[in-house]
Order: sequence, then structure tokens, then C-alpha cells
Amino acid sequence: MAEHNELGKLGEELAVEFLQQNGYTILETNWTFQKAEIDIIAQIGNTLAVVEVKTRSSIEFGLPQDFVKPKKIQLLVKAVNEYVTSNDLDVAIRFDIIAICKEENNYKIDHIPDAFYHF
Repeated sequence: MAEHNELGKLGEELAVEFLQQNGYTILETNWTFQKAEIDIIAQIGNTLAVVEVKTRSSIEFGLPQDFVKPKKIQLLVKAVNEYVTSNDLDVAIRFDIIAICKEENNYKIDHIPDAFYHF
């Protein structure tokens, strides 16, 4: 597996642990619909958090959250629509980003709730 893929997988594992430690229930990881993939679908209270995880080994080329582009947002919206419909859910939906940066031998985790809106 390529090094960037391993870093991404580690980032998603760290994000799941972070969310669980903060009271979220993890419903799905790497949930796919057509060409869209949702990294983490979590729930806290009556809110469904659609979480995009971005992990970088350096911020030399920008912050991890800066790499969530409009096309990705469009795919996330399409996928979560399918998820909510197929599971017949009645929940509020929120789009979050978890940005993870490697700092020496540690990882800095920034959780950005309501990182973007789908309209």
C-alpha cells in the first residue's frame, strides 16, 4: 500500500477514536454510493454527522480542510441523501471535517463541525 494510503487509513482510524471519545456513535465507515464515499457516518443525539477526514503529513501545501472541494461536497450530499432515504431516517444532517496533521511523532486533530453547507 502506498504511503499516502496508509496515512489516510491511519487518519480515519484516529478520527473514529476521536469521535467515539467525544460521545459519537459510529454508524458506518467508508460507506459508498455510486462514485461517492463517506469516510464516517456518525450520530450524536438526533444529528447525523457526515464526516470527511483529511490527513496530511505536512501543511506545506495547505491545511487538510482546504482539500475538500465542491465536487467532493456534491458527492457527499448525493451519498448521504441515499443513506438517509434507504435507512428511513428522520435526523438533522451536518457535514463535518476532521483535519489531521502529523507534527513530529504526534497527530494534531481538528474537528470542524458544520464545515460546509449543502445548498
